[in-house]
Amino acid sequence: MIDDSRKLLDLIAQAIYDRKGFNILALDVSKVSSMARYFVIAEGNIDRHVLALSHSISDSLREVGEKPLRVEGLSSGDWTVMDYGDVIIHLFMPEMRERYALEELWKDAEVIDVKIDVEAPVQVRGARR
Repeated sequence: MIDDSRKLLDLIAQAIYDRKGFNILALDVSKVSSMARYFVIAEGNIDRHVLALSHSISDSLREVGEKPLRVEGLSSGDWTVMDYGDVIIHLFMPEMRERYALEELWKDAEVIDVKIDVEAPVQVRGARR
C-alpha cells in the first residue's frame, strides 16, 4: 500500500495518461471539503474509453496494494467515480464534464501539479470485455 497520497495521485494521473485520458486535473480539496484530500478529474472520448481509464487506474493501484472503497458509474460509462479514500477520481465523457462542471463547484480548491512521465513505456495490460 502507498502511505503517501501524493504518490497515489501521481500514479493515478500516470494510469490515466497511459490510456490516453486527457484534460487531467488534480485538485487539493482538503481545505474546502472533508470528503477527500484530492480530486482527480479527467476525460475519455467515449463510454468505453472512460471504462478503460477506470480499469487502467484500478490495475495500476492494485499492483501497489490499493483497492477502491467504492466505484460508481461503470455501467453507464459517461461518468465514473472511484473512491480511494484520500483521492476521489472523476472520469467523464467531455459533455458530462462540461454539464457537471466540478471545477467550478470546487473553484476554491488548489490546483496540484501531478508528475506524468510522458517518456515512460505504456503498460498495456490484457484487454477486458
